Amino acid sequence: MAFAIRKIGVIGAGQMGNGIAHVCALAGFPVMLNDMAPDRIKAAIATINGNLARQAGKKQITEEQRQSALALIEPAETMAALADCDLVIESATEQEDVKRKIFTSLSEVLRPDAILATNTSSISITRLATATDRPERFIGIHFMNPVPLMELVELIRGIATDDPTFEASKDFVSKLGKIIAVSEDFPAFIVNRILLPMINEAIYTLYEGVGNVEAIDTAMRLGAHHPMGPLELADFIGLDTCLSVMQVLHEGLADSKYRPCPLLVKYVEAGWLGRKTKRGFYDYRGEKPVPTR
Repeated sequence: MAFAIRKIGVIGAGQMGNGIAHVCALAGFPVMLNDMAPDRIKAAIATINGNLARQAGKKQITEEQRQSALALIEPAETMAALADCDLVIESATEQEDVKRKIFTSLSEVLRPDAILATNTSSISITRLATATDRPERFIGIHFMNPVPLMELVELIRGIATDDPTFEASKDFVSKLGKIIAVSEDFPAFIVNRILLPMINEAIYTLYEGVGNVEAIDTAMRLGAHHPMGPLELADFIGLDTCLSVMQVLHEGLADSKYRPCPLLVKYVEAGWLGRKTKRGFYDYRGEKPVPTR
C-alpha cells in the first residue's frame, strides 16, 4: 500500500514557512509549525490568519474554510513535537550548515517511515540527504513565494530518493492544488537557474550604468510583460537569498556567467536586503518605494 501523508510538520516560521503551513491547512492537513524562536511561531500564525481573512474577503475561500484551516495549525515549540508527523518540510534560512543541523536533530525524533523534505531553492538534495538517517526518504519540495498565490512546486529527487517517497510527495503536492515541475538535482533546479541569472544580469546592467533602477524595471515590466521588474523582484525575494543562490550556481557549475554582481554583494554587505530591511534597490521607508540608485 502506498504511504499516506496525513500530518505535516513545517520547520521555519518565516515568509515561506507560514505560506507552506497556510496551504497545507487549507487543503485539510493538520500542521505542526516549528521555529527556534517561539514568538516567530505566534507572529506566523497571526500572519496566516490575516492572509486567510484576505482570501475570505475576496470570496476565494469561505469563512468556514478560514476557521477550519486556522484550527488545523498548532505551534510546535520543540523538535520532539514533530514526532508523529508523516512529512516534515524544512523551510529555514538558505544556509547549508543550518539546514544540516536541523536534519540531524530531526532524524532522532521522527518515525523511521516519515518523509523529510527541504524547501531549499538551490542547495543539492543529494548532499542535504547525507545529514539525515534516511536519504531514501528525503526529497526536495520547493514552493514558490508567496506560497498561497503561486501555482508551481518543484519536486527534486536526490540520488537516493526512492519511488514510494517520490510518489507520496507527488500525491501530497497535488492535494494542495499545486502544479508540479520535476527537476533533476542540479544547482538551483529549474526556476532559479533561469530567474536568478536574469536578476543578476539586471544588477550588472545597473552596475555598469546602462540604466537606472527605474529604467531597468520599467523596461522589463513593459517590454517583456513581467509582472514585476527584476530589481523590484530581487527586493521582494531578499538580496541575501539572491546572492546565496548565485553563489551556489557559481560554485556548483564553475562558470563565470554565474558570478554574483559586485553591486549585489555590496548591498548585502550594507545590510540592504530589500523589503524585509526596508532598503534594497528601493527605499521602502516612506509612503511609496523610491529607487536607491
